[in-house]
Amino acid sequence: MEISSVPLFAGIQAEELPALFNCVQAGRRQYAKGSVLLQRGDKTDRLGVVLSGAVHILREDFWGNRTIVGLAGPGDVFAESYSCLPETALEVSVLAAADTEVLFLSAERAMTGCEKACRFHSRLSRNLLALLAGKNLMLTRKMGHMAQRTTRDKLLSYLSAQALLAGGPSFEIPLDRQQLADYLAVDRSAMSAALGKLRQEGILTFRKNHFRLLRDTEEC
Repeated sequence: MEISSVPLFAGIQAEELPALFNCVQAGRRQYAKGSVLLQRGDKTDRLGVVLSGAVHILREDFWGNRTIVGLAGPGDVFAESYSCLPETALEVSVLAAADTEVLFLSAERAMTGCEKACRFHSRLSRNLLALLAGKNLMLTRKMGHMAQRTTRDKLLSYLSAQALLAGGPSFEIPLDRQQLADYLAVDRSAMSAALGKLRQEGILTFRKNHFRLLRDTEEC
């Protein structure tokens, strides 16, 4: 995507971006699918902005079991919390879910501004604060899905939220089956069985990542 259309840079003129990037020490990097961008135990003072592709934020337990705790696609930021606490070691890893290009920039410079008090820099700080608030809201939503007691209820909570975001009963989710199971912290086989039962009951239909939720008056 065009850098000028990234939400973090909203309201900043394209001609101002080179000066801004110099101020926040921005730099681009490209990663092949499956590459590790940040490893658990690392420390970082830089936040990332996904320009193309996607990254998954993964938490791994003592036995090596992984759970997707966050997703970032084009325009999204990641590692923003850790970059604001540069002495704190990461408790998660960041992996490229596809061939990905990332813009890294200094969190401290983004938050504190510079001696020139540039207009675009103050706008960047406000945008970053808004994105942090949005991330907090997304975490709250995920906790709502996770709070459901059964795999079936977790699926329905997640799919209902996706339908509401899409503004209709038909939508696509950004996760394959294993990724969805990891995101909801459920067993993949149990999740597949729950999806099959929901389809048999006429509650939803699906094909790969495309879902349609059905009301009582609709036919499966």
